[in-house]
Amino acid sequence: MNKLTKKQLTWYGLSGMGPNMLNLMVGSYLCDALMTKGFIEDIEHWTYLNKTLVVVAVWSILVTIAKIIDGIADVPLGAWTDKLKSKWGKRRPAMLIGIIVMLIAYFAFLFVPVKNVGENGSLFNTIYFGVFLAVFYSAYTLLMVTYYATFSEVTDNQVDRVYLSNIKSTVDIIYFVLGYAAIPAVIGLANIRVLSLIVLVFMASMLIPFVLLKERSTLDKDVEAYKNEHPEEENEIKEIEPGMIESIKYTVKNKDFMIWMIIYAALQFGLSMFLTGFNVYYSGTMGLSGIKITLCNVAGFGPLPLTLILFNKIVNKKGFKFGYQYSLLIFSIGMILALFCRPNFMPNENVRLTFAIIGNLICSFGIGSFFSVSYTVPSQIAADEREKTGISHPAMYFAIQGLVEAIVSAIATGIIWVNLKNIPARGNFLLYPAGGSGLLFLFVAIGCILSLILSVFLPKSLTNVGKIVKDDEVTTK
Repeated sequence: MNKLTKKQLTWYGLSGMGPNMLNLMVGSYLCDALMTKGFIEDIEHWTYLNKTLVVVAVWSILVTIAKIIDGIADVPLGAWTDKLKSKWGKRRPAMLIGIIVMLIAYFAFLFVPVKNVGENGSLFNTIYFGVFLAVFYSAYTLLMVTYYATFSEVTDNQVDRVYLSNIKSTVDIIYFVLGYAAIPAVIGLANIRVLSLIVLVFMASMLIPFVLLKERSTLDKDVEAYKNEHPEEENEIKEIEPGMIESIKYTVKNKDFMIWMIIYAALQFGLSMFLTGFNVYYSGTMGLSGIKITLCNVAGFGPLPLTLILFNKIVNKKGFKFGYQYSLLIFSIGMILALFCRPNFMPNENVRLTFAIIGNLICSFGIGSFFSVSYTVPSQIAADEREKTGISHPAMYFAIQGLVEAIVSAIATGIIWVNLKNIPARGNFLLYPAGGSGLLFLFVAIGCILSLILSVFLPKSLTNVGKIVKDDEVTTK
């Protein structure tokens, strides 16, 4: 596959905006929009038809099943795209299939088969939406695992991989802000289904890989013909594309990757809890509302493009390990500061808001890099393995990482966070006034501090990733 220039990498990092936006709309809005329960204001805009269209108990089970399928599907789909044989290469066809199926499922999810329902919804609707939710998640997984796999293939050095990962993480922050700030701001102007159709314009971003990627045929006969026509490349490392079981074995036997998975799991525990519950914490524990919560979110997410630039400079100078530890330390300090932003410690709301904003500004120096590392490390490990052994299966590293992330997220948000919220309010410092939700940032800080401690064992192969050797102005390989 052709290597991309710095300018092309900038465009390439923007590609994931569309799929990410659609995934956010489905997971964060459309699944809830099938039911009226929980909405108070603008119900006619937040829900499909101002009705409960599904059987809630059955729907909750189908959503859980769809998410489990999403996590498990990472592995076989990752193996499939690594081994795909086609005249047009293996990445573009896989992404095209993912896009087509994803769009079909997305449009189907916006359609209501049974509109005349009773108070308890329709079982047919429930099964219908459950099936297309599973199809959507699976297609999204195929598309994004394939896209991430190319990160190690379109770059030829560590610095470019860190740069591409930072661009992608900046895009993550943009779609996150658009999804969670812009959508609620305009919901009174149109129904959530109309807004979901408007969001489709972002899918144009996926045209970028089809313009920039240049792949040769991966059909056996064409690969052999190319070798005969280019004997000068005979000494190059021959790529070995293992089957799914072999690919899994290679992945779990990679000590560097498995150590990273332990470090990453601790990070994801804290990060998933933070992203799930921060608005609840601002509202219930800090006692903030309306524009004040918005100010907190702006302070936490607004500076991220700038803080990512700083993170990139630190990595260029000190290496990945130092940059990662710096981010964890800064973020943990911000979380601990937020623990004191509560009425029983700071009775004055303006003082509480001021300290909350300061804490979020501090956290912003860490948040952005957390998105970046999930792309940097797997792509670097995959590139190192290919260079040393010729074994090429980068998608599997992202697939296994996605599976670990899904499991950890399910434990953090589906078990711990749900039960935390049910702990009643008490007179002590941590549980006043909102009960268990007041422990949120403490758990987040614990996860990040644990990841910081574990990062001491970060493999040497990852310690200096992205570091620029200034003596001769070349990047470390």
